[in-house]
Amino acid sequence: MPRLSAAALATVVLLAAGHAGADALTDRLVAVLSKPGCRGARVGVLVVDAATGTDVFARDADTPLAPASNMKVLTALAALATFGPAHQFTTTVSADRPLDGEGAVGTLAVRGGGDPALTSEVLWRLAADLQRRGLRRVRDGLLLDDAYFDNERWNPAWGSPSVRAYHAPVAALTANYGAFSVEVAPPARAGLPAAVSVDPPVPFFRLTSGVRVGGDAPISVDRDSDGDSERIRVGGSIRPGAATVAVQRSVTDPVRYAGAVLRMQLAALGIAVDGPDRVGPVPAGFRELVAFRGKPLGDVVALMMKWSNNNIAEMLVKNLGAHASGAPGSWPTGVAAVQAQLGALGVDQSGLAMFDGSGLAAADRVTPRTLVGALRAARASFAFGPEFAAALPIAGRDGTLKKRADGATDRARAKTGLINGVASLSGYAHASDGRELIFSILNNGSPAGDAAAIAANDAFVEALVQ
Repeated sequence: MPRLSAAALATVVLLAAGHAGADALTDRLVAVLSKPGCRGARVGVLVVDAATGTDVFARDADTPLAPASNMKVLTALAALATFGPAHQFTTTVSADRPLDGEGAVGTLAVRGGGDPALTSEVLWRLAADLQRRGLRRVRDGLLLDDAYFDNERWNPAWGSPSVRAYHAPVAALTANYGAFSVEVAPPARAGLPAAVSVDPPVPFFRLTSGVRVGGDAPISVDRDSDGDSERIRVGGSIRPGAATVAVQRSVTDPVRYAGAVLRMQLAALGIAVDGPDRVGPVPAGFRELVAFRGKPLGDVVALMMKWSNNNIAEMLVKNLGAHASGAPGSWPTGVAAVQAQLGALGVDQSGLAMFDGSGLAAADRVTPRTLVGALRAARASFAFGPEFAAALPIAGRDGTLKKRADGATDRARAKTGLINGVASLSGYAHASDGRELIFSILNNGSPAGDAAAIAANDAFVEALVQ
Protein backbone atom coordinates (compact mmCIF):
# COMPACT_ATOMS: atom_id res chain seq x y z
CA MET A 1 0.00 0.00 0.00
CA PRO A 2 1.26 3.51 -0.71
CA ARG A 3 2.62 5.38 2.25
CA LEU A 4 1.00 8.72 3.29
CA SER A 5 3.15 11.79 3.62
CA ALA A 6 3.30 13.47 7.02
CA ALA A 7 1.14 16.34 5.75
CA ALA A 8 -1.47 14.02 4.27
CA LEU A 9 -1.55 11.94 7.42
CA ALA A 10 -2.08 15.08 9.51
CA THR A 11 -4.98 16.09 7.24
CA VAL A 12 -6.64 12.71 7.65
CA VAL A 13 -6.27 12.90 11.42
CA LEU A 14 -7.76 16.41 11.53
CA LEU A 15 -10.72 15.42 9.34
CA ALA A 16 -11.40 12.38 11.48
CA ALA A 17 -11.18 14.45 14.64
CA GLY A 18 -13.51 17.07 13.18
CA HIS A 19 -16.04 14.44 12.19
CA ALA A 20 -15.85 12.86 15.63
CA GLY A 21 -16.19 16.26 17.24
CA ALA A 22 -19.27 17.05 15.15
CA ASP A 23 -20.83 13.74 16.12
CA ALA A 24 -20.09 14.40 19.79
CA LEU A 25 -21.65 17.88 19.58
CA THR A 26 -24.73 16.50 17.87
CA ASP A 27 -25.07 13.83 20.54
CA ARG A 28 -24.83 16.45 23.31
CA LEU A 29 -27.43 18.70 21.70
CA VAL A 30 -29.82 15.82 21.04
CA ALA A 31 -29.46 14.83 24.70
CA VAL A 32 -30.37 18.35 25.79
CA LEU A 33 -33.47 18.34 23.59
CA SER A 34 -34.56 15.18 25.39
CA LYS A 35 -34.56 16.92 28.77
CA PRO A 36 -37.87 17.52 30.64
CA GLY A 37 -37.84 21.21 29.71
CA CYS A 38 -38.01 20.30 26.01
CA ARG A 39 -40.10 17.14 26.02
CA GLY A 40 -43.59 17.89 24.74
CA ALA A 41 -42.68 21.49 23.88
CA ARG A 42 -42.42 23.10 20.46
CA VAL A 43 -38.69 23.72 20.14
CA GLY A 44 -36.87 25.28 17.21
CA VAL A 45 -33.07 25.20 17.08
CA LEU A 46 -30.34 26.35 14.73
CA VAL A 47 -26.57 26.39 15.22
CA VAL A 48 -24.26 27.63 12.46
CA ASP A 49 -20.52 27.98 12.12
CA ALA A 50 -19.79 31.71 12.30
CA ALA A 51 -16.83 31.49 9.92
CA THR A 52 -18.50 29.52 7.14
CA GLY A 53 -22.22 30.10 7.71
CA THR A 54 -22.91 26.38 7.38
CA ASP A 55 -25.48 24.67 9.56
CA VAL A 56 -23.91 22.69 12.40
CA PHE A 57 -27.18 21.54 13.94
CA ALA A 58 -30.81 22.24 13.08
CA ARG A 59 -34.20 21.12 14.27
CA ASP A 60 -37.35 22.92 13.11
CA ALA A 61 -35.11 25.91 12.37
CA ASP A 62 -37.63 27.35 9.90
CA THR A 63 -40.69 27.02 12.15
CA PRO A 64 -42.13 30.37 13.33
CA LEU A 65 -42.32 30.41 17.13
CA ALA A 66 -42.99 32.99 19.83
CA PRO A 67 -39.64 34.66 20.60
CA ALA A 68 -40.39 36.59 23.82
CA SER A 69 -37.54 39.08 24.33
CA ASN A 70 -35.41 37.55 21.58
CA MET A 71 -37.40 39.95 19.38
CA LYS A 72 -35.04 42.60 20.79
CA VAL A 73 -32.26 41.06 18.68
CA LEU A 74 -34.05 42.34 15.57
CA THR A 75 -34.83 45.72 17.15
CA ALA A 76 -31.22 46.23 18.23
CA LEU A 77 -29.87 45.27 14.82
CA ALA A 78 -32.23 47.61 12.97
CA ALA A 79 -31.57 50.54 15.33
CA LEU A 80 -27.77 50.20 15.20
CA ALA A 81 -27.76 49.73 11.42
CA THR A 82 -30.04 52.73 10.86
CA PHE A 83 -28.64 55.29 13.29
CA GLY A 84 -25.14 54.01 14.10
CA PRO A 85 -23.80 53.33 17.62
CA ALA A 86 -22.69 56.94 18.19
CA HIS A 87 -26.13 58.44 17.51
CA GLN A 88 -27.64 60.51 20.33
CA PHE A 89 -31.33 61.34 20.68
CA THR A 90 -31.94 65.02 21.42
CA THR A 91 -34.27 66.62 23.96
CA THR A 92 -34.75 70.30 23.16
CA VAL A 93 -35.49 72.92 25.85
CA SER A 94 -36.67 76.37 24.82
CA ALA A 95 -38.33 79.41 26.37
CA ASP A 96 -41.00 81.89 25.35
CA ARG A 97 -38.64 84.83 25.86
CA PRO A 98 -34.97 85.58 26.47
CA LEU A 99 -33.66 85.30 30.02
CA ASP A 100 -34.32 88.55 31.86
CA GLY A 101 -31.96 90.24 34.31
CA GLU A 102 -32.94 87.79 37.04
CA GLY A 103 -32.38 84.73 34.85
CA ALA A 104 -36.13 84.17 34.52
CA VAL A 105 -38.35 83.12 31.63
CA GLY A 106 -42.11 82.77 31.32
CA THR A 107 -42.77 79.27 29.97
CA LEU A 108 -40.06 76.64 29.71
CA ALA A 109 -40.81 74.15 26.92
CA VAL A 110 -39.38 70.64 26.73
CA ARG A 111 -39.68 68.84 23.40
CA GLY A 112 -39.07 65.10 23.62
CA GLY A 113 -36.91 63.59 20.92
CA GLY A 114 -37.57 59.96 21.77
CA ASP A 115 -34.59 59.50 24.10
CA PRO A 116 -35.16 56.10 25.77
CA ALA A 117 -32.60 56.67 28.53
CA LEU A 118 -33.69 59.88 30.28
CA THR A 119 -33.30 58.82 33.91
CA SER A 120 -33.46 61.00 37.01
CA GLU A 121 -29.67 61.30 36.89
CA VAL A 122 -29.61 62.28 33.23
CA LEU A 123 -32.34 64.88 33.79
CA TRP A 124 -30.17 66.38 36.56
CA ARG A 125 -27.48 66.82 33.89
CA LEU A 126 -30.00 68.55 31.61
CA ALA A 127 -31.04 70.84 34.49
CA ALA A 128 -27.37 71.64 35.17
CA ASP A 129 -26.93 72.66 31.52
CA LEU A 130 -29.85 75.06 31.91
CA GLN A 131 -28.33 76.45 35.10
CA ARG A 132 -25.07 77.11 33.24
CA ARG A 133 -27.05 78.99 30.61
CA GLY A 134 -28.16 81.32 33.40
CA LEU A 135 -31.69 80.00 34.06
CA ARG A 136 -32.81 80.78 37.61
CA ARG A 137 -36.61 80.92 37.48
CA VAL A 138 -39.56 79.73 35.40
CA ARG A 139 -42.63 81.90 36.06
CA ASP A 140 -45.35 80.17 34.03
CA GLY A 141 -44.66 76.45 34.31
CA LEU A 142 -43.45 73.76 31.92
CA LEU A 143 -44.81 73.00 28.48
CA LEU A 144 -44.23 69.32 27.65
CA ASP A 145 -44.19 68.33 23.96
CA ASP A 146 -44.22 64.61 23.06
CA ALA A 147 -45.49 65.01 19.48
CA TYR A 148 -42.49 63.16 17.99
CA PHE A 149 -44.39 59.92 18.72
CA ASP A 150 -48.08 59.20 18.37
CA ASN A 151 -50.37 59.04 21.41
CA GLU A 152 -50.69 55.24 21.52
CA ARG A 153 -49.06 54.48 24.87
CA TRP A 154 -49.58 50.71 24.94
CA ASN A 155 -49.41 48.42 21.94
CA PRO A 156 -52.86 46.99 21.09
CA ALA A 157 -51.24 43.58 20.55
CA TRP A 158 -50.41 43.44 24.28
CA GLY A 159 -54.03 43.08 25.31
CA SER A 160 -54.71 44.61 28.74
CA PRO A 161 -51.33 45.73 30.11
CA SER A 162 -50.57 45.17 33.77
CA VAL A 163 -49.23 47.78 36.22
CA ARG A 164 -45.85 46.05 36.21
CA ALA A 165 -42.80 48.02 35.11
CA TYR A 166 -42.27 45.89 31.99
CA HIS A 167 -45.63 47.16 30.66
CA ALA A 168 -44.59 50.82 30.88
CA PRO A 169 -46.29 53.27 28.49
CA VAL A 170 -44.37 54.63 25.50
CA ALA A 171 -43.95 58.35 24.79
CA ALA A 172 -41.40 60.59 23.08
CA LEU A 173 -40.79 62.32 26.41
CA THR A 174 -40.46 60.06 29.43
CA ALA A 175 -38.26 59.38 32.45
CA ASN A 176 -36.89 56.30 34.18
CA TYR A 177 -38.27 54.01 31.47
CA GLY A 178 -41.81 55.00 32.46
CA ALA A 179 -41.46 53.31 35.85
CA PHE A 180 -40.97 54.04 39.54
CA SER A 181 -40.09 52.07 42.66
CA VAL A 182 -41.81 51.71 46.03
CA GLU A 183 -39.73 50.62 49.02
CA VAL A 184 -41.20 49.17 52.20
CA ALA A 185 -38.85 48.87 55.19
CA PRO A 186 -39.67 47.37 58.61
CA PRO A 187 -39.73 49.75 61.58
CA ALA A 188 -36.53 50.38 63.52
CA ARG A 189 -38.22 49.30 66.72
CA ALA A 190 -41.51 47.84 67.91
CA GLY A 191 -44.53 50.10 67.94
CA LEU A 192 -43.52 52.12 64.88
CA PRO A 193 -45.09 51.88 61.41
CA ALA A 194 -43.31 50.53 58.37
CA ALA A 195 -41.37 53.09 56.33
CA VAL A 196 -42.86 53.42 52.85
CA SER A 197 -41.24 55.62 50.21
CA VAL A 198 -41.43 56.27 46.46
CA ASP A 199 -38.42 56.74 44.19
CA PRO A 200 -38.17 59.28 42.66
CA PRO A 201 -39.75 61.36 45.46
CA VAL A 202 -41.82 63.74 43.33
CA PRO A 203 -45.20 65.33 44.22
CA PHE A 204 -46.56 63.72 41.05
CA PHE A 205 -47.02 60.61 43.21
CA ARG A 206 -49.62 60.74 46.00
CA LEU A 207 -48.81 57.90 48.34
CA THR A 208 -51.29 56.10 50.58
CA SER A 209 -49.90 53.31 52.75
CA GLY A 210 -51.92 50.58 54.41
CA VAL A 211 -48.90 48.39 55.18
CA ARG A 212 -49.20 46.50 58.47
CA VAL A 213 -46.33 45.44 60.69
CA GLY A 214 -46.56 41.70 61.25
CA GLY A 215 -48.42 39.12 59.17
CA ASP A 216 -47.70 37.34 55.92
CA ALA A 217 -49.68 39.32 53.32
CA PRO A 218 -47.35 40.15 50.40
CA ILE A 219 -46.64 43.79 49.65
CA SER A 220 -48.97 45.12 46.95
CA VAL A 221 -48.61 48.33 44.95
CA ASP A 222 -51.39 49.73 42.75
CA ARG A 223 -51.55 53.00 40.88
CA ASP A 224 -54.07 54.97 38.87
CA SER A 225 -54.37 58.41 37.35
CA ASP A 226 -55.59 61.29 39.50
CA GLY A 227 -55.82 64.18 37.06
CA ASP A 228 -52.34 65.69 36.82
CA SER A 229 -50.90 63.25 39.37
CA GLU A 230 -51.00 59.55 40.22
CA ARG A 231 -52.33 57.80 43.31
CA ILE A 232 -50.07 55.10 44.69
CA ARG A 233 -51.70 52.65 47.12
CA VAL A 234 -49.45 50.29 49.06
CA GLY A 235 -50.80 47.37 51.08
CA GLY A 236 -49.73 44.08 52.61
CA SER A 237 -47.55 43.47 55.64
CA ILE A 238 -43.94 43.29 56.69
CA ARG A 239 -42.42 41.59 59.72
CA PRO A 240 -40.03 43.37 62.11
CA GLY A 241 -36.45 42.64 61.14
CA ALA A 242 -37.36 41.59 57.60
CA ALA A 243 -35.45 42.82 54.56
CA THR A 244 -36.65 45.93 52.75
CA VAL A 245 -39.04 45.12 49.91
CA ALA A 246 -38.79 47.01 46.61
CA VAL A 247 -41.61 46.87 44.03
CA GLN A 248 -41.40 48.44 40.56
CA ARG A 249 -44.47 49.73 38.78
CA SER A 250 -45.25 51.65 35.59
CA VAL A 251 -46.79 55.11 35.45
CA THR A 252 -49.99 55.95 33.58
CA ASP A 253 -48.82 59.36 32.27
CA PRO A 254 -45.18 59.22 31.16
CA VAL A 255 -45.08 62.79 29.87
CA ARG A 256 -46.21 64.53 33.07
CA TYR A 257 -44.01 62.12 35.00
CA ALA A 258 -40.98 63.33 33.01
CA GLY A 259 -41.99 66.93 33.76
CA ALA A 260 -42.21 66.16 37.49
CA VAL A 261 -38.74 64.60 37.54
CA LEU A 262 -37.27 67.56 35.65
CA ARG A 263 -38.92 69.96 38.12
CA MET A 264 -37.31 68.04 40.97
CA GLN A 265 -33.87 68.35 39.41
CA LEU A 266 -34.33 72.03 38.56
CA ALA A 267 -35.26 72.67 42.19
CA ALA A 268 -32.21 70.72 43.37
CA LEU A 269 -30.07 73.20 41.43
CA GLY A 270 -31.86 76.27 42.78
CA ILE A 271 -34.08 76.91 39.76
CA ALA A 272 -37.61 77.72 40.90
CA VAL A 273 -40.55 76.65 38.73
CA ASP A 274 -43.88 78.39 39.29
CA GLY A 275 -47.12 77.55 37.50
CA PRO A 276 -48.56 74.25 36.29
CA ASP A 277 -47.30 71.76 33.74
CA ARG A 278 -49.10 71.64 30.41
CA VAL A 279 -48.86 69.13 27.56
CA GLY A 280 -48.87 70.40 23.99
CA PRO A 281 -46.77 71.48 21.02
CA VAL A 282 -44.09 74.12 21.37
CA PRO A 283 -45.32 77.31 19.63
CA ALA A 284 -43.30 78.96 16.89
CA GLY A 285 -41.05 81.71 18.19
CA PHE A 286 -39.79 79.93 21.31
CA ARG A 287 -36.03 80.39 21.77
CA GLU A 288 -33.80 77.35 22.19
CA LEU A 289 -31.81 77.24 25.41
CA VAL A 290 -30.38 73.71 25.33
CA ALA A 291 -30.33 70.89 22.79
CA PHE A 292 -29.54 68.08 25.19
CA ARG A 293 -27.98 65.00 23.63
CA GLY A 294 -28.45 61.75 25.53
CA LYS A 295 -26.38 58.59 25.80
CA PRO A 296 -24.88 57.15 22.61
CA LEU A 297 -27.11 54.54 21.00
CA GLY A 298 -24.53 51.83 21.63
CA ASP A 299 -24.95 52.41 25.37
CA VAL A 300 -28.74 52.56 25.06
CA VAL A 301 -28.83 49.24 23.20
CA ALA A 302 -26.64 47.71 25.92
CA LEU A 303 -29.15 48.82 28.57
CA MET A 304 -31.92 47.24 26.53
CA MET A 305 -30.15 43.95 25.85
CA LYS A 306 -28.36 43.37 29.15
CA TRP A 307 -31.51 43.92 31.23
CA SER A 308 -34.17 43.18 28.60
CA ASN A 309 -35.74 46.62 28.91
CA ASN A 310 -39.05 46.62 27.03
CA ASN A 311 -39.58 50.38 27.17
CA ILE A 312 -36.28 51.06 25.41
CA ALA A 313 -37.16 48.53 22.70
CA GLU A 314 -40.53 50.14 21.98
CA MET A 315 -39.08 53.65 21.94
CA LEU A 316 -36.43 52.52 19.46
CA VAL A 317 -39.15 51.08 17.20
CA LYS A 318 -41.09 54.34 17.22
CA ASN A 319 -37.87 56.27 16.61
CA LEU A 320 -37.24 54.09 13.58
CA GLY A 321 -40.77 54.83 12.39
CA ALA A 322 -40.32 58.58 12.76
CA HIS A 323 -36.96 58.40 10.98
CA ALA A 324 -38.31 56.38 8.06
CA SER A 325 -41.78 57.88 7.61
CA GLY A 326 -41.70 61.18 9.49
CA ALA A 327 -43.15 62.15 12.85
CA PRO A 328 -45.11 61.00 14.65
CA GLY A 329 -43.40 57.66 15.06
CA SER A 330 -45.77 54.74 15.58
CA TRP A 331 -45.70 50.97 15.96
CA PRO A 332 -46.86 50.31 12.38
CA THR A 333 -44.28 52.62 10.80
CA GLY A 334 -41.59 51.45 13.21
CA VAL A 335 -42.14 47.75 12.60
CA ALA A 336 -42.11 48.41 8.85
CA ALA A 337 -38.80 50.25 9.25
CA VAL A 338 -37.29 47.35 11.22
CA GLN A 339 -38.30 44.87 8.54
CA ALA A 340 -37.00 47.10 5.76
CA GLN A 341 -33.64 47.34 7.49
CA LEU A 342 -33.51 43.57 8.02
CA GLY A 343 -34.19 43.13 4.32
CA ALA A 344 -31.39 45.55 3.42
CA LEU A 345 -29.02 43.48 5.59
CA GLY A 346 -30.06 40.28 3.86
CA VAL A 347 -31.77 38.70 6.86
CA ASP A 348 -34.25 35.96 5.91
CA GLN A 349 -37.66 37.03 7.26
CA SER A 350 -39.68 33.97 6.28
CA GLY A 351 -42.40 33.40 8.86
CA LEU A 352 -41.71 36.68 10.70
CA ALA A 353 -44.78 38.24 12.34
CA MET A 354 -43.68 41.36 14.22
CA PHE A 355 -46.05 43.62 16.16
CA ASP A 356 -43.66 45.34 18.56
CA GLY A 357 -39.98 45.70 19.39
CA SER A 358 -39.79 43.88 22.71
CA GLY A 359 -41.58 40.58 22.12
CA LEU A 360 -44.41 41.32 24.55
CA ALA A 361 -47.06 40.70 21.89
CA ALA A 362 -48.48 37.18 22.12
CA ALA A 363 -48.82 37.10 18.32
CA ASP A 364 -45.11 37.79 17.62
CA ARG A 365 -43.47 34.98 15.65
CA VAL A 366 -39.94 34.45 14.37
CA THR A 367 -37.84 31.48 13.26
CA PRO A 368 -34.48 30.46 14.69
CA ARG A 369 -33.07 31.01 11.18
CA THR A 370 -34.15 34.65 11.17
CA LEU A 371 -32.56 35.25 14.58
CA VAL A 372 -29.33 33.52 13.57
CA GLY A 373 -29.35 35.54 10.35
CA ALA A 374 -29.65 38.76 12.35
CA LEU A 375 -26.80 37.69 14.64
CA ARG A 376 -24.66 36.88 11.59
CA ALA A 377 -25.41 40.27 10.02
CA ALA A 378 -24.39 42.04 13.24
CA ARG A 379 -21.19 40.01 13.54
CA ALA A 380 -20.23 40.87 9.94
CA SER A 381 -20.58 44.64 10.48
CA PHE A 382 -17.49 46.69 11.26
CA ALA A 383 -19.73 49.73 11.75
CA PHE A 384 -21.77 48.40 14.67
CA GLY A 385 -20.94 44.73 15.22
CA PRO A 386 -18.68 45.31 18.24
CA GLU A 387 -21.36 47.37 20.02
CA PHE A 388 -24.00 44.74 19.26
CA ALA A 389 -21.89 41.91 20.68
CA ALA A 390 -20.91 43.96 23.74
CA ALA A 391 -24.59 44.63 24.47
CA LEU A 392 -25.41 40.93 24.91
CA PRO A 393 -25.45 39.43 28.42
CA ILE A 394 -22.36 37.35 29.23
CA ALA A 395 -23.02 33.85 30.51
CA GLY A 396 -22.38 33.60 34.24
CA ARG A 397 -21.27 37.24 34.47
CA ASP A 398 -23.82 39.99 33.88
CA GLY A 399 -27.27 41.09 32.80
CA THR A 400 -30.00 38.49 32.58
CA LEU A 401 -27.38 35.72 32.29
CA LYS A 402 -25.49 36.66 35.45
CA LYS A 403 -26.79 33.63 37.35
CA ARG A 404 -27.34 31.34 34.39
CA ALA A 405 -25.37 28.96 32.14
CA ASP A 406 -22.46 28.72 34.57
CA GLY A 407 -20.96 25.93 32.46
CA ALA A 408 -20.49 28.47 29.66
CA THR A 409 -19.17 31.35 31.79
CA ASP A 410 -17.27 33.86 29.64
CA ARG A 411 -17.77 31.65 26.57
CA ALA A 412 -21.26 32.69 25.49
CA ARG A 413 -23.03 35.99 24.90
CA ALA A 414 -26.75 35.71 24.32
CA LYS A 415 -30.12 37.42 24.54
CA THR A 416 -32.56 35.77 26.91
CA GLY A 417 -36.33 35.70 26.60
CA LEU A 418 -39.09 34.61 28.96
CA ILE A 419 -42.82 35.26 28.93
CA ASN A 420 -45.95 33.13 29.43
CA GLY A 421 -44.62 29.71 28.49
CA VAL A 422 -41.89 30.97 26.15
CA ALA A 423 -38.17 30.60 26.92
CA SER A 424 -35.62 31.66 24.31
CA LEU A 425 -31.88 32.13 24.03
CA SER A 426 -29.96 33.37 20.98
CA GLY A 427 -26.39 34.52 20.60
CA TYR A 428 -22.74 33.58 20.17
CA ALA A 429 -20.77 30.71 21.74
CA HIS A 430 -17.05 29.93 21.70
CA ALA A 431 -16.60 26.17 21.35
CA SER A 432 -13.72 24.21 22.86
CA ASP A 433 -12.34 23.46 19.38
CA GLY A 434 -11.89 27.19 18.78
CA ARG A 435 -14.91 27.69 16.54
CA GLU A 436 -17.38 30.50 17.10
CA LEU A 437 -20.95 29.24 16.86
CA ILE A 438 -24.08 31.32 16.33
CA PHE A 439 -27.19 29.77 17.80
CA SER A 440 -30.87 30.23 18.57
CA ILE A 441 -33.18 28.05 20.63
CA LEU A 442 -36.88 28.93 20.95
CA ASN A 443 -38.86 26.84 23.44
CA ASN A 444 -42.66 27.25 23.42
CA GLY A 445 -45.19 25.61 25.74
CA SER A 446 -43.00 23.33 27.82
CA PRO A 447 -45.29 21.07 29.89
CA ALA A 448 -42.58 20.98 32.56
CA GLY A 449 -42.83 24.75 33.08
CA ASP A 450 -40.71 27.82 32.52
CA ALA A 451 -37.95 26.94 35.00
CA ALA A 452 -37.35 23.59 33.28
CA ALA A 453 -37.35 25.27 29.84
CA ILE A 454 -34.79 27.84 31.01
CA ALA A 455 -32.61 25.07 32.44
CA ALA A 456 -32.75 23.24 29.11
CA ASN A 457 -31.78 26.39 27.20
CA ASP A 458 -28.82 26.92 29.54
CA ALA A 459 -27.79 23.27 29.11
CA PHE A 460 -27.96 23.78 25.34
CA VAL A 461 -25.45 26.63 25.32
CA GLU A 462 -23.26 24.76 27.82
CA ALA A 463 -23.24 21.79 25.43
CA LEU A 464 -22.10 24.08 22.60
CA VAL A 465 -18.94 25.15 24.42
CA GLN A 466 -17.86 21.75 25.80
